[in-house]
Amino acid sequence: MKLSKAGLSDPKPWRDADYILPVFDREKMEAATRENPVWVHFGAGNIFRAFQANLAQRMLDQGKMDRGLTVVEGFDYEIVEKQYREHDNLSVLVTLKADGGVEKTVICSIAESCILDSGNEAEFNRLKEIFANPSLQMVTFTITEKGYSLVDGKGSRLPTVAADFAAGPEKPASYIGKVASLLYTRYRTGAAPIAMVSTDNCSHNGDKLSAAVNAFAEEWVKNGLAEQGFLTYIQDETRVSFPWSMIDKITPRPDSSVEAILREDGLEDLDPVVTPKNTYVAPFVNAEESEYLVIEDKFPNGRPALENVGVIFTDRDTVNNVERMKVCTCLNPLHTALAIYGCLLGFTKISEEMKDLALLALVEGIGYREGLPVVVNPGVLNPREFIDTVVKTRIPNPFMPDTPQRIATDTSQKLSIRFGETIKAYMESEKLSVSDLTLIPLVFAGWLRYLMAVDDAGNPFTLRADPMLPEVTPYVTGFTLGQPPAAQKAMEKLRPLLENKTVFGVDLIKCGLAELVVNYFLEELSGPGAVRATLEKYTNC
Repeated sequence: MKLSKAGLSDPKPWRDADYILPVFDREKMEAATRENPVWVHFGAGNIFRAFQANLAQRMLDQGKMDRGLTVVEGFDYEIVEKQYREHDNLSVLVTLKADGGVEKTVICSIAESCILDSGNEAEFNRLKEIFANPSLQMVTFTITEKGYSLVDGKGSRLPTVAADFAAGPEKPASYIGKVASLLYTRYRTGAAPIAMVSTDNCSHNGDKLSAAVNAFAEEWVKNGLAEQGFLTYIQDETRVSFPWSMIDKITPRPDSSVEAILREDGLEDLDPVVTPKNTYVAPFVNAEESEYLVIEDKFPNGRPALENVGVIFTDRDTVNNVERMKVCTCLNPLHTALAIYGCLLGFTKISEEMKDLALLALVEGIGYREGLPVVVNPGVLNPREFIDTVVKTRIPNPFMPDTPQRIATDTSQKLSIRFGETIKAYMESEKLSVSDLTLIPLVFAGWLRYLMAVDDAGNPFTLRADPMLPEVTPYVTGFTLGQPPAAQKAMEKLRPLLENKTVFGVDLIKCGLAELVVNYFLEELSGPGAVRATLEKYTNC
């Protein structure tokens, strides 16, 4: 069995191996999409193939849509060259169910794959053709939050961005510069309306995309490199909209155990590709069954009826409340807590952590006891039911190959939103007290202990990538496992970090949690096994 158009010409071996095949006419879909595209997606990674491409597939199968997707990769061109085109834009989605079952779907909804390279005339001209077509209704993105940034970690403008500001829209080098250039093409060829929809997992994602695109338009207009009308066009939400969205679906990198299942089925050419940019991509993706996508319903040129496949369309305030529910209370804080303590306690799978009574008590306490009292119910999703699904089905899924080490990446960037917002809500509440919070401070203490890069058994480990490591790790330098200093001395050393609102979202000294965090930290520092002992002590396990 080969994952190709020719390989699918005989469906019998696929069906015999329990693969779900499309029921729509792929040739007709491809032709219709190329002639009159409706949906373009930037970012050809795993989440796209597991989520957006599958949404389109289900719409096509239901007859709710007759055109598929055009996918564009702007960071690592080899994803398209060595994976998509090698397999005729096909992929296999393996859905890993909590009961141990797997569902294998051949994703055929991608009509065309393109490379976002202004130096490649053929590729860029094709994208200009697509953006000039008034049939195009929406452009979605999964390029990570970093993809929208125009500055480096020190706040300095990226060289490619600075060059694009000065050179204009003809041949931009930066990612968003190329996107802005394509929008300029659309403006100059009729200015048809369009929705630019970030579906990246970050707060107010539509505003981040809008700000980035607007920065290019403003500079180009100011420098006489683009017409004034272009800026007016992209700032008119009745013509170009930037809706907010909330996305939630765990899609780890392709796992060897899943690859083994597919090989046993007889699927050939499964070897993953690791590109020079260190992108790991395979002909298949593995993902959890649960998924949520909530989008602000602001589409000036119409949109596919994706509500038929579970997408929730609503107003901006509701999107914001859903996002805050997930990020600040019901999912992300639980993941971060498990990531920190998983690294310290030697776990290599998130699902295994949920078998640990103390860790289970930790995440349940953070979610139900400390988080739920201050969560805003968005109405379209029930917070308690959301946590129920996370705690009982999603995280414990033993077939999801997700690791605490992966989730521990960039933890310094996550603490403020995932825990700081809850602390702020307690500070503002007339009925609740910050002193009621005992487990969130335990997570902060665990992070300080994590920064020492020594696990609970006393073995060194490698900290995950995090832009603030050079700034924060010096605060734990000098602390030694088995030799905790006096609390006052520890407080003096840690004070500048504990006061850092950028890290924690609040000043822990002023809000009254610093002493508790330090005391927890010192207990976890008392010797090998102290992290485990402290965790069990304060989760009552």
